[in-house]
Amino acid sequence: MKRSTKIVSIIFIFFFIITTVVTGRTLIGNHFKKKFSKIPPPGIIVTKVIYKEFFDKIDTFGTAISKRSKTFKIKKDDLLEDLRLKNYVKKGEVLIKLKSGDIIAPYSGVLGYTGLTEDILISDNIIIITLDDNSTIFSDIKIPENYSSFIKKGLPVEVKLSSFKNKIFNGEVDFVSSRINADTRSLLARIKVKNTNFDLISGSLLEVSVKFNLRNSLSVPDTSVMIEGDNSYVYRIDSENIANKIEVETKLRGNKKIEIISGLSEGDLIVAEGLKKVRPRAKIKPINN
Repeated sequence: MKRSTKIVSIIFIFFFIITTVVTGRTLIGNHFKKKFSKIPPPGIIVTKVIYKEFFDKIDTFGTAISKRSKTFKIKKDDLLEDLRLKNYVKKGEVLIKLKSGDIIAPYSGVLGYTGLTEDILISDNIIIITLDDNSTIFSDIKIPENYSSFIKKGLPVEVKLSSFKNKIFNGEVDFVSSRINADTRSLLARIKVKNTNFDLISGSLLEVSVKFNLRNSLSVPDTSVMIEGDNSYVYRIDSENIANKIEVETKLRGNKKIEIISGLSEGDLIVAEGLKKVRPRAKIKPINN
């Protein structure tokens, strides 16, 4: 074999070996890269679109008024014994024993008394006893004129009290005036609230919310909606667990729920939480909420 031919053969074999090694390493690297870089779909909390009651409301204030209240004026020298009042009395019970005759409770209620001074009655011998029937509490509220067409008897109301921050008392509109007050440009209405446990006390300041325009609408968790400019979106999950970005029209937000006007149907599966981990047209692993 000629020397030049031998050198060419050696060079060819050398480059062949180099090419084979490089190609082999590349194929093996791609194989393991593909095998170990495959990330499983993220686990995402999902929920179904359901119907929920939504409503508009008017927020105002009112003062608690007892269902019935009666006052008794007692002379101290007419008492047969020291005055000891019960917190609560039933109809027909003896309230106070007097020389001139016992006072009988005309109805069940809460007892209280106030001592009046000489400055008021020109006498320091008078005690005022009060009997309040707090089983139902009333309150007169003012409704702005622009809401007058929505207010009617029977509408539900929610009442809050500063001393019971996390408790809601339910009631209804009991009466609506037939006239707008020309001075305040408001409509007078009266609400009534069942006070089963006597938590509401006459004279208390009440925070009143009157519900109107009640309706059942589609709802989603407020954590499932993305706001982009003037538009709102959610991720709807299809049968293959693919997240599709869908534009929706929303209305009211309340109690961690958002009212959906269009874009979804009842029973649709959507992403409830973890929006940052989801990408459009990406697969997820649904976790039912």
